[in-house]
Amino acid sequence: MFAVIRTGGKQYRVAPNDVLKVEKLDGEAGSTITFTDVLAVGSEGSVTFGTPVVAGATVTATVIAQDRLDTVIIFKKRRRQNSRRRNGHRQQVTVLRVAEIITA
Repeated sequence: MFAVIRTGGKQYRVAPNDVLKVEKLDGEAGSTITFTDVLAVGSEGSVTFGTPVVAGATVTATVIAQDRLDTVIIFKKRRRQNSRRRNGHRQQVTVLRVAEIITA
């Protein structure tokens, strides 16, 4: 069984026991998060698409950690002007383990 959920402006295809990194959500390690924005649910050969969400379907996940991704380097250069800027950024993420997918 799998589901497609929407969180943080992105869509993720998840299955039970999957570990995924999503944009930062509130919650400490060990807490449970429930996603109600389930766009599609599928199992052995059958897929149910929502309009826009599947009614009554939820996905529950457990927070493993609050983490940060690798550094993304932003380098700006204006040619022939001797002008350079170098900045970095580390995006904060929440690491989740999908517990179960509930369909109505």
